[in-house]
Amino acid sequence: MGNLRGLGLHLIFICAFLFAGATYTTCLGDGNASVICSEKERLALLKFKESVEDPCGMLSSWVGHDCCLWKGIHCDGVTGKVESLQLRESPGSEEGYAEACYLGGNEVDSSLSELRHLKHLDLSGTDFRGSRIPEFIGSLKQLSYLNLSYAGFQGIIPPHIGNISNLKVLDLSSVQLLGAQNMDMLFYRLPSLKELSLSYCGLSNGDLGPFLNSSRILPNIRHLDLGGNSFEGPLPGFFKNMSSLTFLDLSMFDLSLGSNFAKLLYMIPSLSELHLSGCGLDKTHLSSPRLNISTFSNIQHLGLSQNSIEGVFPSVFTNMSSLRVLDLSWNMLNSSVPIMPNLIDLDLSGNNYKQIEDVGIWRQCHLKRLHASNNHFEIEMIESQNNISQCSHYALEWLVLSECSNGTVPDAIGRLANLRVIFLQNSRLTGRIPESLGRLRYLQSLDLSNNQLTGPIPTFLGKLSKLDLSFNQLKGSIPESLGNVAALKHLDLSSNRLTGPIPASIGRLVSLQSLSLGSNLLNGTIPVQTGQLAKLLSLDFSNNSLEGVVSEAHFANLSMLKYFDTSSNPKLTFNVSRDWIPPFQLVSLDLSSCNIANGFPQWLRNQRNLRELDLSKATISGQLPRWLRKMPIIPSLDLSHNNLSGPLTNLPNGETHNKFQLFPLLFLGNNFFNESIPRSLCRRTDLIFLDLSRNTLTGKILNCLENLKSLEVLILSSNQLSDVIPSFVALNSLVWLKLNDNNFIGELPRELGNLQYLNILDVGENKLSGTIPEWVGENLTNLAVLRFHKNNFTGRIPKSLCKASNLQILDVAHNSLKGPIPPCLGELIAMVDNSGSGLVFDFLNGNVDQVMKGVYLEYTTTLRMVFNMDLSSNQLVGEIPVELTALSMLVGLNLSNNHLKGYIPDNIGSMMKLESLDLSGNEFTGAIPPSMADLTFLSRLNLSHNNLSGRIPTGRQLQTLTDPSIYEGNKDLCGPPLPNSCTIPGEHPTTTTTTTTKKKLEAADEKTKVWLFYADIICGFATGFWGIIGVLLFKKQWRWNLFMFAQKMMEMIKCQYFINLTGFGVFIPDHIVRLV
Repeated sequence: MGNLRGLGLHLIFICAFLFAGATYTTCLGDGNASVICSEKERLALLKFKESVEDPCGMLSSWVGHDCCLWKGIHCDGVTGKVESLQLRESPGSEEGYAEACYLGGNEVDSSLSELRHLKHLDLSGTDFRGSRIPEFIGSLKQLSYLNLSYAGFQGIIPPHIGNISNLKVLDLSSVQLLGAQNMDMLFYRLPSLKELSLSYCGLSNGDLGPFLNSSRILPNIRHLDLGGNSFEGPLPGFFKNMSSLTFLDLSMFDLSLGSNFAKLLYMIPSLSELHLSGCGLDKTHLSSPRLNISTFSNIQHLGLSQNSIEGVFPSVFTNMSSLRVLDLSWNMLNSSVPIMPNLIDLDLSGNNYKQIEDVGIWRQCHLKRLHASNNHFEIEMIESQNNISQCSHYALEWLVLSECSNGTVPDAIGRLANLRVIFLQNSRLTGRIPESLGRLRYLQSLDLSNNQLTGPIPTFLGKLSKLDLSFNQLKGSIPESLGNVAALKHLDLSSNRLTGPIPASIGRLVSLQSLSLGSNLLNGTIPVQTGQLAKLLSLDFSNNSLEGVVSEAHFANLSMLKYFDTSSNPKLTFNVSRDWIPPFQLVSLDLSSCNIANGFPQWLRNQRNLRELDLSKATISGQLPRWLRKMPIIPSLDLSHNNLSGPLTNLPNGETHNKFQLFPLLFLGNNFFNESIPRSLCRRTDLIFLDLSRNTLTGKILNCLENLKSLEVLILSSNQLSDVIPSFVALNSLVWLKLNDNNFIGELPRELGNLQYLNILDVGENKLSGTIPEWVGENLTNLAVLRFHKNNFTGRIPKSLCKASNLQILDVAHNSLKGPIPPCLGELIAMVDNSGSGLVFDFLNGNVDQVMKGVYLEYTTTLRMVFNMDLSSNQLVGEIPVELTALSMLVGLNLSNNHLKGYIPDNIGSMMKLESLDLSGNEFTGAIPPSMADLTFLSRLNLSHNNLSGRIPTGRQLQTLTDPSIYEGNKDLCGPPLPNSCTIPGEHPTTTTTTTTKKKLEAADEKTKVWLFYADIICGFATGFWGIIGVLLFKKQWRWNLFMFAQKMMEMIKCQYFINLTGFGVFIPDHIVRLV
């Protein structure tokens, strides 16, 4: 009976165990899969989502009924309560790779207070714009981990945080706590606290308050980070109370005075990791007799970067047997590093080492990580033959030598068989990539970018996860073998000289997250196999010579794609069906300078996270679709240089988000848009660049555009806008203002004089009137381009323009300006010396029209190099001020069609960079200065229709200007290229003709004399040669006699020579005398 009872108990126990196991498996076997979070917590999280700005879609997974499946959320496996909320992208995460993403808002919504069971809260890396730390955090009493670092918080610490008795880790780094009076709460009211980070909080000695020298024991704190604050003076006494402290960061604490450094090590013997970056330490602090080496006995990690330790490597480190990690970066060391067999991580970046041999790359056999960037080695990195026997095996796993090496990549790196990471970028390396790198079987990350490497891409093994060879001079094709590197996640071969097609084997890289092949010479079609790269986030094929059609198949499995760029492939066509629904949600799309078939892409209507869209030069025609109006506002939108037409009312005008765009812009220029500027543009208060140029827009400039307070570039040129220029256009932030080629009337609004940052002011080709205001030169001191071309301005050129020291283009042509040219224009500094262009945003390739070399030219990419002054077609009088010849940077000078008189300045040849000079249509007199021939770059000259006289100068550059129209209308000019010859005053034309004929006869006679002279030489030579040589040739006796005569003469000379030597007492041996 007892056995049966026992058996029954066993069966009950087994059933219970199986049931519990099944329950556990159901609850926990798939993470949070089978547990549904509470509705209250789900709604709280959704409310929080609505309260923040999410430019990268980090919370895009927060949909559906089960919040336990949402990204960043972790629930209890049994109850389903939310236990963890992490809103920071973890380093190296897939979404965070392409660019930094973060959430933001004005404050943390209190809805998070509903997460009563929360144990882990991480808001680090968000941006809450200077708001206070929310008080409701104190109600989350189960919190054990709280990270509010680098989240934009400031102010006092809420006292309710002291109620979180279970809190073990608190990170308030970069929270501005200046003036907080309750710092003691962090140390004495959180009994469970083990890790506290207060780095870069703006703290000083006063903020630590009364507990600076408290004797109260703090036994639990093991990790304390106070780095980057403003502490000074003696060390706080409470350090000695932290009996369990193993980690301490006091970076930026001035330890240079007294015995602070030695005292610190004595006070906290339990330390194993110590960071003292930027503490003013030098080599005396590391060699002081007061420094007891025993105090270093427990230190395993020592950070002394950004101090003043110079010269010889401190010997104290060789005696620290426990030391594993040593950071001496950004000091001034230059001597050889001794062998430290226990050291595994050494950072010597930013020192003064000249030879890579000194950092011990070939001698430190046990070292696993070596950082020696920014040392500017003068000798190539080669292996020392003496070290082959010293290190039979190298433990090195990380080698970081960026911005320091030179020469070639040594083949000897292949001996470092354990290497996982190699960073040699920005190091002026030349030559080929050695094959030995491809044989490093453990290599995971290789960065050789920004060098001058040549040759082909070698074969690499399968463990490589990151390969960056961008910005080199590599040639050849992309090897098919790259498709065998199955672990590859990031591949960047951009900005090289690679040729041939993209290999189809790329489609086998199933782990690939980013692929960049832009700016090469690749051709052929894009392989459809790229559509199988399911983990791909970023794809860049831009600036190549790719061709063919991109279809839906190229995106079949790219569900994670966020960044796509095929721009600048003019033969590539993007052709998908109008009802295609892509599997991805893009953040950035660039199809510029490609061909887009079937009009405006219909599939974009499903893309709700776009922040950048560039469809410029994509051959799109027709009107903007109506559905586009309901799209979320796209911060950076470029539809320029297409054939789009109709009104602008269908621009994206939906919800506003993505406020973290660096350069919000709207480029719609060079299309056929008509009607008026839509009022919806007034909502774009984030805009920095707005370009609506070269359309057929009509009406006025909207009053509500004054809401665009951030606008720095406004380009409305080449439309049909009318009425006066409104005063509100003078937005304080404006740098470029281009309103040219419209129908504006009236005077310039005085408010424009308040634009102190204005760099380009172009109101040419309008119907503006009045005088040029004095404030243009007095207030707009940053002007580089001033263009009033073809208006109705009257009055004089104001002398205040001479104060515009950055001016490089001055164009007031085709107005009704009177008076003389101000001589002070010769003092425009930017036109005088080569101090560089003052243009801002020239990278936008904004166009400026200029009459140069007699034609209208549009300057875009070369605008920085254009220095031009055009005062033509006015009613200016007087002479050319000689001061203008000091403008040595001028490329063009046009003073034509005025009433200028006097002489052309003699030293006009000093304007050495002139390419175009037009002085036509004036009343200049006198001769053309000979110095004009010194203008070696002059390719267009017009001096027609003046009263110039005398001979046209010749020589040098003027010899190439043979068009007679250059000088027509000057009846007293003569000489080539004009048909009329020059005459000497008082000389009859007949005399001139006779003289010319006589000169021609004399020249012919001179040629005859030359021929006779050469004939005489030839005859004399023939007579003399054959008269002697010919006789000797036929008379044998004469030849014999001549030979004997020559021999006797030689003997006589020898005898006379030795007689002379004897007379001077020189001893001559007998055999020499007998010979003579």
